[in-house]
Amino acid sequence: MPIPPDFSSPIRMSAKERALHQIQRWIIEGILAPGEKLVDAELAESLAVSRTPIREALQLLEVQGLVVTSPGKDTRVTNIEKEDIFKLYPTLAALHALAAECAARLALPGQIEVLKELNSRFAAAIENGQPYQAMELDEQFHHLIVDASDNPYVASYSASLQIHIRRFKYVFLKQPIAGTRASVEEHAAIIAALEEQDSEKAASLMKQNVIRPMNELNTLFIKNERG
Repeated sequence: MPIPPDFSSPIRMSAKERALHQIQRWIIEGILAPGEKLVDAELAESLAVSRTPIREALQLLEVQGLVVTSPGKDTRVTNIEKEDIFKLYPTLAALHALAAECAARLALPGQIEVLKELNSRFAAAIENGQPYQAMELDEQFHHLIVDASDNPYVASYSASLQIHIRRFKYVFLKQPIAGTRASVEEHAAIIAALEEQDSEKAASLMKQNVIRPMNELNTLFIKNERG
């Protein structure tokens, strides 16, 4: 397996948590490619842990849909298809629209101020040509609205979907998609709807904000296939 020797290891985690975090990251970033066989002994050696936490981590990764284990055979990284884009994004859009609808009633003034700061930093990252930082800030923006919705079920399913969407970008495009000025403007409109406590408007704007990247990704795929 093409495991880099110089990865940074998280601290203050149990062996299982550390293994889960690192293997998940390798899968998302495409270091462990779709269909690749995972050998617990090799992973254990690379992460300097025993095989038990590796096996426990692989079980959790299977629940997340990132690996699949064939009974009596082997464990492999799950495959992903371009068509999955039309399954992942609409589902995430529905969840985040619900989160925005609830957050319009529940968001605290301090949370709204943080959203404004995140969007300002997001805009700066776009202007400075920093796609990785822009992606991180965009996710933080959405995560804060999910947190403000005070719905643990939305938070749980949203986090799971976000893992697959991030992996999708890395595997197919080899880099994250940079945000656009349209994203910044949509974020600002969402913040305004939250300030106005307009649940319907917040939900509609959020759905639009999540769905638009799906169409942009599809356009990129078509362009790449045509050369």
